[in-house]
Amino acid sequence: MRTNVASIIKGLLVAIAIVAVMGCSGEPLSTREKGTFIGTGLGAATGAIIGAAVGNPLAGAAIGGGIGALGGYVVGNEMQNQENANAQTQTQIQSQQKQIQNQQQQIQKLKSQSETE
Repeated sequence: MRTNVASIIKGLLVAIAIVAVMGCSGEPLSTREKGTFIGTGLGAATGAIIGAAVGNPLAGAAIGGGIGALGGYVVGNEMQNQENANAQTQTQIQSQQKQIQNQQQQIQKLKSQSETE
């Protein structure tokens, strides 16, 4: 039992070290990277717990981390794609609003010209 606790603590320390390194990278993480990172952490933690129950927490953490990374990437990628689509839609909306304002100004200009004639 003592070995299992030590293995779990080692796994947590590795996860903390990874977080520290990722946090010092200088650039903010994208949604895709965040999803992958969170999935890896949750998968490794879950795998370590399950692995400890069967006597091999490090193998459980490794397998769980890999599966979690894959799942986190898929979810993060979908969220990133949705954010990109929303940003594109917002850009199109702003462009159309500018066009509408320009057309309204042109209409007002034509109205004022026709009234003075």
